[in-house]
Amino acid sequence: MKKMDNKELLRMAKKETEKAYAPYSGFKVGAALLCADGEVFGGCNIENSSYSATVCAERVAIFKAISEGKKDFIKLAIVSSSNDTTYPCGICRQVMSEFMPRGTVVMYGKDGPVEISVSELLPHAFTL
Repeated sequence: MKKMDNKELLRMAKKETEKAYAPYSGFKVGAALLCADGEVFGGCNIENSSYSATVCAERVAIFKAISEGKKDFIKLAIVSSSNDTTYPCGICRQVMSEFMPRGTVVMYGKDGPVEISVSELLPHAFTL
């Protein structure tokens, strides 16, 4: 298995922004989720006129991987059309804490990649 570096994972996330459905905000987000076995699942944000029905790119990638039987996630890359660091929302942080509590998130920013652990993003996550 080839080791995936942050640059390649961010490139994959950037490609996912092209698939985003964001007619309301114009804010396109792409995500690339690295599994422990080296497989990568992409996701993009999908908006809805009923804003609460919108789904973030991060959750699309995680749920897509889970629906394919994957459960061991290492890292999630996030890129947005703003070309600035885009941090995950609170709902996505909670989902990450459930499915990749020891994972990291890498985001592309104007000053280069920013990498942070899921536990730093949500230090007091709700858990059972």
